[in-house]
Amino acid sequence: MSEDCKDCGKHPAEQPGESRKPELPASGPVAEGGGQTTLRVAGMDCPDEIAAIERVLKPLAGVGEIKVNLMGGTATIVHDKQVTSEQLIQAIGTAGLKASTMDGNEAEDEHSGDASRIRLILVSVSGVFTGLALLLQWQKLFNPYGKAAAAVIAIIAGGWFIFPKAIRALRHFSLDMNVLMSVAVIGAACIGEWTEAAAVVFLFSLSELLEGYSVGRAHRAIQSLLELTPETALVKRGDQIQEVRVEEVKVDEILVIKSGARVPLDGVVTSGESAINQAPITGESMPVEKKSGDTVFAGTINGEGSLEAKVTKASTDTTLAKIIKLVGEAQSQKAPSEKFVDRFAKIYTPAVFAVAILVLLSGPLLFNGAWMEWAYRALVLLVIACPCALVISTPVSIVSGLTAMARRGVLIKGGVFLEEIGKLKALAVDKTGTITEGKPRVQQVIPWNGKSEEEILRVAAAIDTHSEHPLAQAVVKYAEEKKIQFPRSENYQSKTGRGAEAQIDGHLFFVGNHRFAHESAVCSDDLEKKLAELEAQAMSVVVVGHKPHEGCKGEVMGILTVADTIRPNAAEAIKALHAAGVEKVVMLSGDNQRTVDAISKQVGIDEAKGDLLPDQKIERVRELLAKHKHVGMIGDGVNDAPAMAIASIGIAMGAAGTDTAIETADIALMQDDLSKVAETIQLGRRTVRIIKANIIFALGVKAVFLVLALLGHTSLWLAILADTGATLVVIANALRLLK
Repeated sequence: MSEDCKDCGKHPAEQPGESRKPELPASGPVAEGGGQTTLRVAGMDCPDEIAAIERVLKPLAGVGEIKVNLMGGTATIVHDKQVTSEQLIQAIGTAGLKASTMDGNEAEDEHSGDASRIRLILVSVSGVFTGLALLLQWQKLFNPYGKAAAAVIAIIAGGWFIFPKAIRALRHFSLDMNVLMSVAVIGAACIGEWTEAAAVVFLFSLSELLEGYSVGRAHRAIQSLLELTPETALVKRGDQIQEVRVEEVKVDEILVIKSGARVPLDGVVTSGESAINQAPITGESMPVEKKSGDTVFAGTINGEGSLEAKVTKASTDTTLAKIIKLVGEAQSQKAPSEKFVDRFAKIYTPAVFAVAILVLLSGPLLFNGAWMEWAYRALVLLVIACPCALVISTPVSIVSGLTAMARRGVLIKGGVFLEEIGKLKALAVDKTGTITEGKPRVQQVIPWNGKSEEEILRVAAAIDTHSEHPLAQAVVKYAEEKKIQFPRSENYQSKTGRGAEAQIDGHLFFVGNHRFAHESAVCSDDLEKKLAELEAQAMSVVVVGHKPHEGCKGEVMGILTVADTIRPNAAEAIKALHAAGVEKVVMLSGDNQRTVDAISKQVGIDEAKGDLLPDQKIERVRELLAKHKHVGMIGDGVNDAPAMAIASIGIAMGAAGTDTAIETADIALMQDDLSKVAETIQLGRRTVRIIKANIIFALGVKAVFLVLALLGHTSLWLAILADTGATLVVIANALRLLK
């Protein structure tokens, strides 16, 4: 066929060193007979808790890779068959955290709610007694012991969740934020600064509480996806309609979907008509009319009509289930900025701790300073060393961005791709199904060499009935509409990027593009002139001919002109891509050059490359990479897989209901809307800006207070207040992406 005959073969990018994509974490080793276990972890709201989980799990025999998802509140552990979930839960318990299996949600939520209430009460008590200690100090009432007593109560209440974590960290020879705060508090108390010690504990515990609420908000945004599918479905069994749990519904059973109800499972409508709100899956703002033969997705909302639909996928395999699974996996794949922050924090915290000890010793020994004064400065440095604002800002930003786009029908496979698309400079686009609607129709049958229209269609349909290509299906459909009787050809062979050939009644015939006619040695000057004329009108041409073989010299029988409708918003989408910062948009197509030139001119594409075979598309993408570095490729996620794999980002159009497209692309647009690409690029750029702003702000605050601490111009409570404020500012800034 003439348009984009593509190769579904092995990924060229699977060869070592070929792919230009950002690297993703490799799966850890799994011993024979082993697997992986995913546990829910309650009360996990701080990066230090990730380190604590890793510390207690790594020493266990048989444990391989550990992936802790802060935003999702889960820990996934790769292990061998000797390791049980009970052992893993018990080990996590030694880190001071409550873990449970994924099916223990209700009890886990209750425990988490109780812990949150207790923490809120203790922080409130700490705040009240910190205020009382400050009041007693300012008014000089009840002598110093009254102030100290109020401060001790504040310290115990505020440190109830901090001090045990610090002890556990020290047992594993680790310096985390809890250790830094504990040392600062004990040190302040030892030098008689009781109110400041109380203020540090209260503000830090308040910061942890608010941080937990903020992380919980991002977590709830993700969990809202899980609530889209109803727990039960109405199933037609015989003459009865039974309410059954969705897990128990089998493929091919008939669902009854009432008006206003959510669709419980993926299926195909067998009777009834209604409009379905597909926004939860595709992000479409308008309901889509559904009738017999149309696909419906789990989690979408039925309109006013009543439908019956045959189930096509079990509850664990629905499109929504795959989206939820991939969104969950995406959170565990760290973006480059997140990896940088993690590496920086590991060096920064112990370095500042060492500087604090140096300050404590050097002041009195080298500058003859007072021990109490320099001890106080060292304690301020410890408080400033807390990297909470820096570490928490990036994962919250990434998850907010991923969740925001999932709500809009754009599935991004990880923070690494969200950051990468924000850097996109060039974009390669397929023609069929991307710029055009992918529903071509035969416009004209032009007889050649005295053949009739019926003869031409009979041969073309007999060959094309073997193919699923859109142009082939258009030819078969047209022949059926014309009520042409055609046999099923034999010895069918697809010729990649050219067309196909097969035997009919013992003779060899072909259908294909201009190039295939040349290669078959049946082209003539008259044919060349006619094809040029048709191609200039943005028509895809299909040459039908009798191929030369033994006893037959071969000839062209006729020409079919096929046109595909340009998407109504294609020109606006290309304009939006340029506005979003994409410097060059290039169309890569297997169709003839004149056709792709005409279409690209209509929609405003910068450059068009036609007559391309799949391997030539790869070369064009490589050329773009060499020039622009950050290059995306939009295709259908299957046939364009080689070119998509070579590009920095592979984007699949209209992936809803197409399992392979969802799984193979780095970004899947759940509906056929090219404008979503510009929206995704803008969100990627916005996410990168917010991450950079958060990192600069967090480091800037640290730098200012480090200088002030060394010069003796700040205090413990002011340092912890600045750290708390910085943490809340970066989290609030990141959560703006959810809007």
